[in-house]
Amino acid sequence: MRKPALRYASLLSLTLLIGAGFMQPTTSLASEFPQADLVIVEKAKRKLHLLNNGEILRTFDIALGIVPTGDKEKEGDFRTPEGRYMLDVRNENSEYFLSIHVSYPNRDDLNEARAKGLDPGGAIMIHGQPNVPTRSETYYRTQDWTNGCVAVSNSDMIDIWLMTRPYTPIEIRP
Repeated sequence: MRKPALRYASLLSLTLLIGAGFMQPTTSLASEFPQADLVIVEKAKRKLHLLNNGEILRTFDIALGIVPTGDKEKEGDFRTPEGRYMLDVRNENSEYFLSIHVSYPNRDDLNEARAKGLDPGGAIMIHGQPNVPTRSETYYRTQDWTNGCVAVSNSDMIDIWLMTRPYTPIEIRP
């Protein structure tokens, strides 16, 4: 476990890098952190795990879409998808404190939605808290509040950002 001073220094460094516009996914700061080769989300347990070679590196508490049970079927259903995807695009300038795009919908999701005449939606992310909160901090920590994304605290988002790389596989389980 890292010492609080090191965690604070990493948080401060990342914040300064992002604020200055110099943050890239391959920054040397990321080399100080173990790298995950798989992300697993357990929706029922509200947990996100970063793994490397089958060993859990870190576990984080999460919030889900406001309709947390069941697989995402269509745009606007407020569900978090279930399946296997990739973390494919990073955004340090999102409406939330950092975001990493999940490659939903995959081919199966598209085929299922088309068969039902539905738009599967998209824009599923792992992200931190809103940059402009409209609710209390307690609400964001204790409720499922996203439109279908996976949300974590801002400090946890920094660790996820630094411990994953583009195209890290993610498995979202019921």
